[in-house]
Amino acid sequence: MNILLTGATGYIGRRLKERLLEDDNVRLRLFVRNAKKVRDKFRDQVEILEGNTLDRESLRDALKDIEVAYYLVHSMGAKTDFEKLDRSSAQNFLDACAENRVKRIIYLGGLGTKETASKHLRSRLETGEILSSRPDRVQTLWFRAGVIIGSGSASFEIIRNLVQKLPILITPKWVHTKTQPIGVEDVLEYLSRARDVAAKESLIIDIGSDQMSFKKMLLRAAETMDLKRKLIPVPVLTPWLSSYWLMLMTPVPFPVARSLIHGLKSETIAQNENAKKYFPRIHPLPYEEAFANAVEEIVAKQVISRWCDSSSEEQCDITGKDRIESAILREKCQVDFNDIPAEKIFDSVKSIGGEAGWFRYDWLWRLRGLTDQILGGPGLSRGRRDPDELRIGDSLDFWKVVDIKPNKRLLLVNQMKVPGTAWLEFVVEGSTLLQTAHFYPKGLWGRLYWYLTKPLHKLVFPDIAKGIIRKAS
Repeated sequence: MNILLTGATGYIGRRLKERLLEDDNVRLRLFVRNAKKVRDKFRDQVEILEGNTLDRESLRDALKDIEVAYYLVHSMGAKTDFEKLDRSSAQNFLDACAENRVKRIIYLGGLGTKETASKHLRSRLETGEILSSRPDRVQTLWFRAGVIIGSGSASFEIIRNLVQKLPILITPKWVHTKTQPIGVEDVLEYLSRARDVAAKESLIIDIGSDQMSFKKMLLRAAETMDLKRKLIPVPVLTPWLSSYWLMLMTPVPFPVARSLIHGLKSETIAQNENAKKYFPRIHPLPYEEAFANAVEEIVAKQVISRWCDSSSEEQCDITGKDRIESAILREKCQVDFNDIPAEKIFDSVKSIGGEAGWFRYDWLWRLRGLTDQILGGPGLSRGRRDPDELRIGDSLDFWKVVDIKPNKRLLLVNQMKVPGTAWLEFVVEGSTLLQTAHFYPKGLWGRLYWYLTKPLHKLVFPDIAKGIIRKAS
């Protein structure tokens, strides 16, 4: 079966890609905005085409000879009107599928009704309607899920962080809103089996485990982690205040927190029984078991993807972000590591940040991260996916990995709120570690920012380089 997977470097797409590749009868083509984000170990197993769903020509090429196409993209992180972009993207995709005689589109959207939905959820529902609007030409299986529970999902990270950090949770009144959470492995099982399911017409398939309120989700998550927590709902917590609170206490930045909060105000429960009818062998895990599995993946360092992987999010896009030649200000630090193997030095480079921190001046980094969060940036709260390994596209605190060459080079681009673009580059040459901070200032304030923070550069950047050597030795 010839399958096209869009969104292959996003949260669901990365995991679904690995699931589909387990079947030797699948020939998989990935349609991605940035091919560098596909890991080397998969490149011999898939065909990769670069492009995006707003480009009709690249879509036509991507869908040539395809039988089943997965649509896992959205434009929520766009600076412009994401609803308009979502509609154009879905219509382009449907038209290209019809033109190429694709037999089946498989789409994952959200539960809910348009009458009570947030802007984000309403856009996901409109996308499903567009993709399903030509049943005479293309069959569409439209899956609708509520809160997805899995290591690295935004919903799971919010719940885990709130429950771990706060013994008493002051919550908005919407914690009584009902939803139907579902484990990410069950979502993947539905999507994977959908390519072969015996259905002739287009379908809406609502998926989820038992209904429960968000209050129950928080309390049961606490029980799963052997924690005692008390919830106090109050009517004064507005969506804006709730979003700001989530931004400070969890890894998600303000725009994502705001979208999630608005989505939580309306019920997201199943409206049909098609999941049981067409997928009788799939029995979604209870919420507690799905949550425990997600925690175990983190402990076992087996997190495949995170909410901030998707290249459609402004905070996650790395296209064109490796152009350090545009920088005009630099701070260099060169340290010899003598007879320490270069591989150990690079392993040490790859392990910086996250829970390991930033060596002696970690408190300064954390202070800067808190300031950035208050200004609406990611701060240090995103941490990292894995404590030892990095891949292109990974978040590393308020940095993003834009290039990595094993045992040679690591390039990070800064995503803090700064007046310009900043990079941090590590290069291993012979027995020398060359560390360079690059900066492209935006206007006069950008230059002032650089020179005002230069005294701190003299402290923190040499300390990082020396700390990397100490750790390797």
